[in-house]
Amino acid sequence: MDNRFGEMQIFLAVAQSGSFAGAARALRLTPSAVSRAIARLEARLGAQLVSRTTRALALTAEGELYRERVAGLVAEIDEVERGFARADEAPRGPLRINASVPFGTQCLLPILPRFQALHPGVTLDLALSDTLVDLVEERADIAIRIGPLRDTGLKAKKLGRSAMAVVASPAYLQERGEPVHPRQLAQHACLRFSFRRSVDTWPFLVDGMVVHRPIDGVFMGNSGEVVRMMAAAGGGIARLGRFHVAADLASGRLVEILRDCNPGDHEDIHALYAGHQRLASRIRAFLDFLDAHLRLPGAPPKISG
Repeated sequence: MDNRFGEMQIFLAVAQSGSFAGAARALRLTPSAVSRAIARLEARLGAQLVSRTTRALALTAEGELYRERVAGLVAEIDEVERGFARADEAPRGPLRINASVPFGTQCLLPILPRFQALHPGVTLDLALSDTLVDLVEERADIAIRIGPLRDTGLKAKKLGRSAMAVVASPAYLQERGEPVHPRQLAQHACLRFSFRRSVDTWPFLVDGMVVHRPIDGVFMGNSGEVVRMMAAAGGGIARLGRFHVAADLASGRLVEILRDCNPGDHEDIHALYAGHQRLASRIRAFLDFLDAHLRLPGAPPKISG
């Protein structure tokens, strides 16, 4: 029977303890069993991994390289097996989440302490970026996506929808005047996005029809948060998700404009995750938590039942 994984575990125990005896105690094996496993491993690899003397034990250069290679592999296998814990066990282990900067700061961070209180065995690893990432490459368990979904083969849980709003600061409108028709945006500084999936047109309802007006300006940001901050600083007019600017609208830092021309469009918000038949308990717990506790600022309240 191929027992390569067991030999990897024994080698890592030897490397950590610095002796065959220490590894044997940690793994509840005999020192001779540990020695035989290391010998088999070295024979199969054709390289000496451990330098043995009567007084000391040390890893060779090949041993150090092998340890670097297999440590992460063994940890991943352990994590996979922990993910198949029974449903009645408390969720535990690392949970890697990826979300956009606006959604993370405005919607996730305010409720994450509550999740930690409910599930203290879960270690949260939150990465915020407006760049679309690959869940496999980034080793993310859950990714929050706003807008159209690509056919990635991942499962998607709908969390809500984000209405859009065109906004500017009172200082900007006082200096440049407030546009009352979308065509007047040609005389204004419109704040754009620099990432590839962005478009340089905004939809408006004009004479009962949705038209897309080209927008232009001398400023581009690589995230919604950058664009929001520039708008609040008086740098121009932005079109952002209402959940993202709800606090600014409430405080008066930003003002919604062209309300009568708002076409009422929205972007769906989904949580994406790998579609295994049985989810790890920590992933299921977080998805259920979002369903119960997530509230999008500026959105109507959820209706139960």
